[in-house]
Amino acid sequence: MAQPVARALHAPLDVLVVRKVGMPGQPEFAIGAIATGGVVVHERGIATPFGSKHRDSQAFVRAAAMEREELERREAVYRAGRPPLDLQGRTVIIVDDGLATGATMVAAVRAARKAGAGTIVAAAPVASNEALERLGAEADETVVLNVPEALFAIGEWYDRFEQLSDAEVLRLLRLEHPAIERRE
Repeated sequence: MAQPVARALHAPLDVLVVRKVGMPGQPEFAIGAIATGGVVVHERGIATPFGSKHRDSQAFVRAAAMEREELERREAVYRAGRPPLDLQGRTVIIVDDGLATGATMVAAVRAARKAGAGTIVAAAPVASNEALERLGAEADETVVLNVPEALFAIGEWYDRFEQLSDAEVLRLLRLEHPAIERRE
């Protein structure tokens, strides 16, 4: 989703690696997230889809450790030894496919802020009201096209909602073609 935005704005495209930390037994429901730069978001006391509250910190620590391994792997593959864009003082648009709890976007915003971004715009085609509330305190601006009364799953807003392979991410970042400059 970020590639067409970057292309339309004639802006450089980069990846900010974030991993959702899913609830044990319900891995699609985020109880937090981790991001590049050691950013950790733990949604203590978040209401689960069944109305109970998640409070198990040890379960979060275990799940986050597993996700950290995958985050580091993806960071190495996607960067291929190249440094991230210099965000110092820049306006950064972070694009996600949708925001259910908002945990991954909050982690991304915090990571961009930690990297020195001047202004951060969080953008997604669909989000829950709860996610928008969380982002209001984090991003400088939020752009969301649809905010349904009840959002059960991001995938329900798509005809096809597959995970991108590493090869597809690399293709979109144009890392497989070193001669093509993707940074300014």
